[in-house]
Amino acid sequence: MSLNDPNAWWRHAVCYQVYVRSFADSDGDGIGDLPGITDRLPYLRDLGVDALWITPFYTSPQNDHGYDVADYRDVDPLFGSLADADALLARAHELGLKVIVDLVPNHTSSEHPWFQAALAAPAGSPERARYLFRDGRGVDGAEPPNNWESVFGGPAWTRVTEPDGTPGQWYLNLFDSTQPDLDWRNPEVGDMFEGVLRFWLDRGVDGFRVDVAHGLYKEATLRDQVVEKGEHASTHDIAAAEEVSHTGGTSMVERTMRDEPMWDQPEVHDVYRRWHDVLAEYDGDRILVAEAWTQSAESLARFIRPDEMQQAFNFSWLLAEWSAEAFTEVITSTFSAMDLVGATPTWVLSNHDVVRHVTRYGGGDEGLQRARAATLTMLGLPGSSYLYQGEELGLEQVDVAPEFRQDPSWFRTGEVGRDGCRVPIPWGDAKPPYGFGPGLDQPWIPQPDHWESMTVAAQESDPASTLSFYQAALAARRGIVDAGNAVEMVDLGPDVVAFQRGHLTVLLNTGSTPVALPEGEVLIASGPLADGSLPGDTAVWIG
Repeated sequence: MSLNDPNAWWRHAVCYQVYVRSFADSDGDGIGDLPGITDRLPYLRDLGVDALWITPFYTSPQNDHGYDVADYRDVDPLFGSLADADALLARAHELGLKVIVDLVPNHTSSEHPWFQAALAAPAGSPERARYLFRDGRGVDGAEPPNNWESVFGGPAWTRVTEPDGTPGQWYLNLFDSTQPDLDWRNPEVGDMFEGVLRFWLDRGVDGFRVDVAHGLYKEATLRDQVVEKGEHASTHDIAAAEEVSHTGGTSMVERTMRDEPMWDQPEVHDVYRRWHDVLAEYDGDRILVAEAWTQSAESLARFIRPDEMQQAFNFSWLLAEWSAEAFTEVITSTFSAMDLVGATPTWVLSNHDVVRHVTRYGGGDEGLQRARAATLTMLGLPGSSYLYQGEELGLEQVDVAPEFRQDPSWFRTGEVGRDGCRVPIPWGDAKPPYGFGPGLDQPWIPQPDHWESMTVAAQESDPASTLSFYQAALAARRGIVDAGNAVEMVDLGPDVVAFQRGHLTVLLNTGSTPVALPEGEVLIASGPLADGSLPGDTAVWIG
C-alpha cells in the first residue's frame, strides 16, 4: 500500500497527546494507567479528536518516566499489561480513534539486558559495540571522551567501573546517565528496532511518535563540539524551547545555527526509509511522527520526504513569540519548506516537555485569551494538529514545590524542570484528586487546590468554558477540510495574522486595537466580537 495517499487520515488529523502517568488512574495508586485511558476514550471521541498519542508505557525503571525503556515489547506493571494495551487499541478503534504509541530509539534504560551485558563484558566486546563506549582522555582516561553536555545538564558521559573494580571506559548519555545512547552504526540495533515496530504493528497500533528522531546517529569521530566563547557545549533544542517558553521566544530562523555533531546527521534518514518500508507492508495508513528539534524548517522537512516519515512536529510554531510578525514568518517558512518535499505540516503549541502555552503567553485571563486565539489559528491551517492533554481545559503551568519535583533535569541541575506541565488532569469533584482516580490522596504530582472550576465536569456544562470552545473549534474544523491546502497570506497591518485558505479566511489580532472584520459569515471566534470588529488577542474564522 501507499503511505503517500493525499486523502490519508493523518494529513489533517487532530491528535491528542496522553501523558500516561497523568491522564486517568484506574486503580487508585495515584498514577495514570492504560485501563484509565480506555475508560476515558469516549471523552476524547466527544471532544472531537481523530487520534491519540500515548507516551511510553513499556517496562521501565521510570528514571525518566518511561523514556528509559528496559523492554520494548511489554507493558510496565505500573501501567497495566499487554492485555490492557490490546483492550485499549480495540476500544479506541471501536470509537473511530487511531492510536499512536511512543518509540524511544536513541537510548535504552541502563537496566535493559543489552546494557547490563555491556557492563559485564570487556572493552571492545560485541556487547559494548551496541552502545557508544569510549576510552577517556587525560591521565588514566579520567576525563570524558569529548566536551558534549547532557540535555539534562552536566557532562554527556558516564564512567563505568569494570568487573574487576577498576575505573574503566565511558559511555555516552545525551540525556540521563540511566539512558545510555545506542550506536546505530551497529546493524544489531536497527534489526532490534525493526522487530519492535513489527511487534506493535501486529497488535494494531496506527503509528509511532519517534522520540529524539534527529539524534540516532552521531558524527562517527565523536569530535568535540565547536562552541562560541561563553557558550556551553551540546544543548538539545528542547532546552532552547524551555528557555523560549520563559523569555518570550524567538522564531526558528532567528536562532544562530550551532555546531551540533550529535544531532541531525544525514545517516538517520536511512533508518526512516527502512521503517517506511516496514509500515508499507501493513494496511490502514500506519504513520511515523518525528520529534525532531532541527535548526531550520528545511532540515525538518527532510524527515517527511515521500519515502521517510509522514509527520514531523513543527516546533517553530510552539517557539514563536506572541506577535503577528513571528506567527506569519513561521507560517510562510513552514509552507515553503513543506512544498519542497510535497508534505503537509504538523502544528503543535504544547507538550509534556515545555511550559504550557497559556503560561507562555502571559498567564491568567490574558494568557488564556491568547492561547485560545493561537489554537484557533492553528486549527485553521492545513495539515495536522496535536493537542496536549489539559490544554482543552485551559490549564496553566503549575509551580510544583521542590519536594514533589521528579524530572531528572531537576536533580542534575537544580533548575525547575518539566513537572509543571505534567500535573494530573482534573476530571471532577471540588478538591484533589479531582476524580483522577478512585484514590482519595493527591496523585504522583500534587494538583493545585484551586482547580475546582477547571475540571472536565465543571466545564462540560458551561458553554463559555475553554472545553466547550475546543469542542466547537474541532467540530468547525471538520467543516473546513475541503478548504484545500493552499494558504495565501493577507496584509491587514502589523498586529494581524491573516490568511485565506480556499473559502476560509482566518484572522488573529495580536495587538490591542480592534480591527474591522471582512465580509462573510463568522464560523467561530476564540472570544467575543464587538461591532463588526476583531478585538485584540482574538482569532476568528470567516466563511
